[in-house]
Amino acid sequence: MTENPEFPPADSPENTDDRTAAVLPFPLKKTAPADSPTPTGEGEDVVKPGEWEAELPDTDDPEADGLTDGAPVDPPREAYPPSVAEWMEAKDKARLPVLPDWVKLPDQRTAVRKWAVRHYSAVIGYHAVRLPCIYTPKVLWYSPRGAWRWSAAIGRWVFDAEGKSLRLHSVANEDAAEYLKLSRQRNDRVRLRGIVATVAGIVGLAATLTLFVMAPSWLLLLAVATFTTTLGVVGAPADRPLIDLAKVTFRKRKLSSDIVIRAHEAAGLTTKDQTIAFPRPIGRDGDGWRVIVDLPYGKTFEDAMKAHARLASGMDIAPTQLFLDKDETSGRRVSYWIADRDPLAVPSGRSPLLGATRVDFWKPFPWGVDERGNAVMATMLWLSLLVGAVPRQGKTFSARTIALAAALDPYVRLYVFDGKASPDWRKFALVAHRIGFGIVPKNGIDPVGHLLASLRELKADVEDRYHRLSELPLHVCPEGKLTPEISRDKKLNMPLTLFVVDEVQEYLTHPEHGKEILSLMVYLARVAPAVGVSVMTATQKPDDKACPSELRDQHQARFALRVGAYQVSDTILGAGSYSEGLDASKLLKSHKGVGLLKGMSDDSGIVRTYLADGRDAERVLTRAAALREAEGTLSGDAVGEVPAVELSATILDDVAAVLGKGEAKVWSETVVDRLADLRPEVYGPWAELEPKPKAEALTAALKPHGIGTMQISRRIDGEQVNKRGIKRDDIAAAITQRNQKRDAG
Repeated sequence: MTENPEFPPADSPENTDDRTAAVLPFPLKKTAPADSPTPTGEGEDVVKPGEWEAELPDTDDPEADGLTDGAPVDPPREAYPPSVAEWMEAKDKARLPVLPDWVKLPDQRTAVRKWAVRHYSAVIGYHAVRLPCIYTPKVLWYSPRGAWRWSAAIGRWVFDAEGKSLRLHSVANEDAAEYLKLSRQRNDRVRLRGIVATVAGIVGLAATLTLFVMAPSWLLLLAVATFTTTLGVVGAPADRPLIDLAKVTFRKRKLSSDIVIRAHEAAGLTTKDQTIAFPRPIGRDGDGWRVIVDLPYGKTFEDAMKAHARLASGMDIAPTQLFLDKDETSGRRVSYWIADRDPLAVPSGRSPLLGATRVDFWKPFPWGVDERGNAVMATMLWLSLLVGAVPRQGKTFSARTIALAAALDPYVRLYVFDGKASPDWRKFALVAHRIGFGIVPKNGIDPVGHLLASLRELKADVEDRYHRLSELPLHVCPEGKLTPEISRDKKLNMPLTLFVVDEVQEYLTHPEHGKEILSLMVYLARVAPAVGVSVMTATQKPDDKACPSELRDQHQARFALRVGAYQVSDTILGAGSYSEGLDASKLLKSHKGVGLLKGMSDDSGIVRTYLADGRDAERVLTRAAALREAEGTLSGDAVGEVPAVELSATILDDVAAVLGKGEAKVWSETVVDRLADLRPEVYGPWAELEPKPKAEALTAALKPHGIGTMQISRRIDGEQVNKRGIKRDDIAAAITQRNQKRDAG
């Protein structure tokens, strides 16, 4: 007998033959229904499947008292029923619009109508050119083949060719009965179909002869062309279409859930255990796809923004074709719009301002479109705007469009200064209250001094507005704020004002006046918007030296076109913008006039600004000048008034020169008469005014320097006469302060 010895495993310890452990019975307890009698007898300890449970020892956790294993932990839905407001809000968000935007919105309807006319006129023209030289020869070439195919098809139908295979099959099976049945059926069909074909042939021949003899020539030609075209279509090869396509098909693949899941896996946003969910089906949305996904728990919209480039790579598209939108209902829900092609490279078109006769600057105006072609409305009320970009990316044109809108409102006062003295802003001289170009003096005018005087003038105006608005009656100025009615009241002289400085770094780095210009601009950007004075600055060097952060931080709105690095983008848009997914360095060189807008509204996004070139700007400004002349709102440099720089730069010295020794107080009209004698070419027009306007002219000129007037009493011919005047000490203090600032600069 063969013996099979048992060998212990190689890794088992030696000398383990003795018994070292015992198997003890596990205490069991039978679970019986409450109404059943308690079982007794010998079968009590018998274990039956599904009727026994283990009796585990109690836990020592005092917090576990009163808990039942398997009890639900979620509160019942009845404890927190949805309110009516929540129910209505959910329904509002889930409800789809009855009509799409291109049907409801007038501007989109116009755009669709123009596109349809442009598209179908091109299609018609495309085919009209190819009809005589390409399509007609093809039809004539394929029509004999079509006639043969048609005749063969009719012959097969008449002689019942489709039943031939069944008859042959019955012959092969030697089924005589089936063959006779099929033969009789075939004979009946051929007889009936032959009659139908004969009648149809006779009717067709009669109709052809009638048409040939009685029909006019144009109808005969139409019939021949129709019949020949039909034969050509029937005879054309299936793999070669008779008519060419009149459009170019762009690369547009169908987006599937597998592609979206693959993209998130490649971006590192999912794991094997946690993937994305699709709360809504993938569908078309304009010229692209709309995909809404729920990221895994713990992932946020910010994580998706940081993985933007990897997501685009996972979908095999360019990063400029992928756009992310945040969903307010969930922190992990992300809405993707995947464009069929790069939408930022598509021109946004001419500015609608070219066709506008007038603009209300109190209301939003068209500035551009977003990546999907939706209109983007801009507003400059109660804010300041910073525009930054590398050269040749459309920075000046983007800023100029806003200034053109302001020019078309005759009740908006414009200040325009261009640090590079380019021709882009020259035509604003037709409407601007104050305007200057470059930093080099020319024709006896120092543009830097002119800017400095304008800033002082504007600062004094802002300070005066705060006081005057607080003193106006409540029925005129509710809550002490500027209103459209107040801004258009010429007597109150508080119009909306737009202060534009392009290439601001040229003025801020001026060796003599740079510090004072910076101080004044910081003040205006911070304080002036609340009283209707908005500041818009543009620069191609937004660093701390050329454009310090103390000025940049005062701008509530930022617009960044293409820049060289994400650090520069963060400098323009504000700290933390890169972490939010806003990076203007990702824009391409071909994206001219395209930038990231932040702070003008609650949403941040891409704007493709409308184009208005030099000729367009001239047309708009010519119309704006005529509009302002009709309304009587042209002022300052636009009407040839004495530039503020000539008075502001010398007024203190001139007044000090005409004050006599020992004169502590002098009437204002007396000072004006002496100034006219000193410099008649400058102050002569003041001397020709009435006494009260004469004094007001001097008051307005000294106001930017912080010098006010006071009542001065004089005895003339025994009578006490009170008139407004100035104090010598105020003039001396203002000159001392000015000299100290110059020395510090």
